[in-house]
Amino acid sequence: MSPDAIHFYKPGQDVTAHCSAAVTGQRCVMISGNRQSGPGLSATSEGSNLVVAHATAAGRIFGVAAHDAAINKDVTVLRGGIVPILTSGVIAAFAEVEVGANGTVVTKSAGVAIGFAVNGAANGAVAEIALYQ
Repeated sequence: MSPDAIHFYKPGQDVTAHCSAAVTGQRCVMISGNRQSGPGLSATSEGSNLVVAHATAAGRIFGVAAHDAAINKDVTVLRGGIVPILTSGVIAAFAEVEVGANGTVVTKSAGVAIGFAVNGAANGAVAEIALYQ
């Protein structure tokens, strides 16, 4: 008989992560390395957190940094819903977005769609983005 399965994290739940590089709040982050430690491994002072850094342009994301965090510090990652993300260009309401430079968002061209704008936003403004799950 196989063991029961449970969620590690549920969709839309915020997650605490450890920064492998400094991150800025309201920017997209990606997984940047293995978990510091994990189930079945010895506990460490780092708390077994996932490891993140700013997302690569046009790539996938893990979520959005809720606040600024320095390298080797923890950050809250927003994982679902409508979240604030800094723009690197004008974005129209309902336009799909992808990651731009340094974890910002731009109107989707050839990258991975991470969500869509629920309201228009100017270049360098904070956009309201409905993240895809």
